[in-house]
Amino acid sequence: MPRSVNSVASRARRKKILKLTRGNFLARANVWTVAKNTYEKGLTYAYRDRKVKKRLFRSLWIQRINAAARQHGMNYSQFIGKLAKNNIGLNRKVLADLAMNNPAAFDAIINSVK
Repeated sequence: MPRSVNSVASRARRKKILKLTRGNFLARANVWTVAKNTYEKGLTYAYRDRKVKKRLFRSLWIQRINAAARQHGMNYSQFIGKLAKNNIGLNRKVLADLAMNNPAAFDAIINSVK
């Protein structure tokens, strides 16, 4: 009995990966084994960096709050401590947005905790 191979499915599977790696440099875009490894590594980076993105944004918010609080003679640590003490439940994302886009509202918050 002759050997039966499904070349249509194999080629489709390869084409799918090669299409996803289009735009990569040299062999990473058009050599099957290299492209497959590149694609799999890219998925790993994507998974990891969805977590890292959250860390980076939190640190950005903290830097923005710290810069705004220092303009009022208070550092980030003191400001967050006083917010917690006064039961003001604003998160860092909102505080950073107020510090950047609505300084008057941020001033009001600073004055309420002083």
